Amino acid sequence: MGKIKLAVIGLGNMGRNMIHRLVPRYAGQVELVALCDSSEESLRRESEAVNGAPKLYTDYRTLLAETDADLVYIAVPPSMHYEAVKLAFERGIHVFCEKPLANSLEEAKEMVQLAEQSDRLNVVHFSFPLEPAVLKFRELIEQGVAGEIERADLYLEFPSWPRAWQQNDWIGTRREGGYLLEVGIHWINMIQQTFGPIVAVRSEVEFPADENLCETVTTAVLRLESGLEIHLSGTDRRESEEGEERVSLVVRGSGGTVALENWGSLFVGAAGEEPKKVMEDEDHDGEGQYLPIFGQILRILNGEKGTVYDFRDGYQAQLVLEALRNPTGNGKFVELPSALI
Repeated sequence: MGKIKLAVIGLGNMGRNMIHRLVPRYAGQVELVALCDSSEESLRRESEAVNGAPKLYTDYRTLLAETDADLVYIAVPPSMHYEAVKLAFERGIHVFCEKPLANSLEEAKEMVQLAEQSDRLNVVHFSFPLEPAVLKFRELIEQGVAGEIERADLYLEFPSWPRAWQQNDWIGTRREGGYLLEVGIHWINMIQQTFGPIVAVRSEVEFPADENLCETVTTAVLRLESGLEIHLSGTDRRESEEGEERVSLVVRGSGGTVALENWGSLFVGAAGEEPKKVMEDEDHDGEGQYLPIFGQILRILNGEKGTVYDFRDGYQAQLVLEALRNPTGNGKFVELPSALI
């Protein structure tokens, strides 16, 4: 196969990362043929900074009707995923879609069905389980370094939300944003890949008086099929001397502690000892920036073996996400379906 023709829809943080970092990294394998964003100014500015001459569109429907792309990267708000994915599959285009998969469980289920009716590759942006620090974390857990696991804590704690570098019209909305949706979804998928299915969720979520704004404080328990419960602490009011966020998973057991701190720092300690840093993923400079899954996609499209997370994985993560974001209010666990019918 020659160069894979790529179209990118959405020029926010992830779309810009794709065209300015990932495409140049894989320049021998990828040709950027089309860009789409609702802002003509963004289109002009970003297209001037890339090699080649991609076609420019302000309407993704027109792009998908006209493009000769082999692969489309959908990096727009969740409410736009369903239609863009549907049109791409109708044109026979492979799809790499940002997380979460959809804006509702109903849409996510239909997108799985559309994907499986097509013969095209369908991938959700879940790179996190493939990053070096996470692979090592999973290896240590599987080797039993923590011993019999007694407690696991997931921290999604931010001084404010949205972050200063992450401002847009939707990231702070209840409908399409919030740290549970934007960040928590990565950890939900990673947890399920590492420990097995999450089968029940209990959550309490505080929302602002303004019904348009996303969650502030979250406390939750994610129960795994094994019976292990992961305790989640989420907030947009974290207090720290330097105003830093904490996005981490800490596993404690009879043998000690294994902790993945702030995405890419791995800490290990024997029972009764303070955990010490054993690995720092220097390539991981922020959520989703390393994006190893893109290289896996290219391997698969070139007929080689690769590891990706498909729309079914996206649906299973969305089940947990929706249960988290919509608590029952009675303090009871919500049992999740075991399979997608």
